[in-house]
Amino acid sequence: MIPAVEKSIETETRMYMYDLLNTAKEFGFKAEDSWELSMVTNTERIRLQKDYFPTIASKIGPEILLQVYHTIKTRLNQSFQKEPQVIDPRSDAPTEDLNYLVAINLKRPRA
Repeated sequence: MIPAVEKSIETETRMYMYDLLNTAKEFGFKAEDSWELSMVTNTERIRLQKDYFPTIASKIGPEILLQVYHTIKTRLNQSFQKEPQVIDPRSDAPTEDLNYLVAINLKRPRA
């Protein structure tokens, strides 16, 4: 991999992890609370931000999104049992690109 790309992945990962840990601390997450991490479109990001609080959303370039996602999942010690949805480029249906990484806590829906 190109060193500049590796540096971008590491930088994005560190910034996102910093946000996750600070937000968890700020909102009093308990040891059993965890983040649900997803790669989503802008439309899905808006819906998640309306439905859950707090949310951590970051727009990440599509060329490094998957690598950042996997790195964060690894650092959070989360398994990869549920793989992110892959959009088929041959599909006729118009779809937005996956370009956001969003973390929510399923135990904290908006009232």
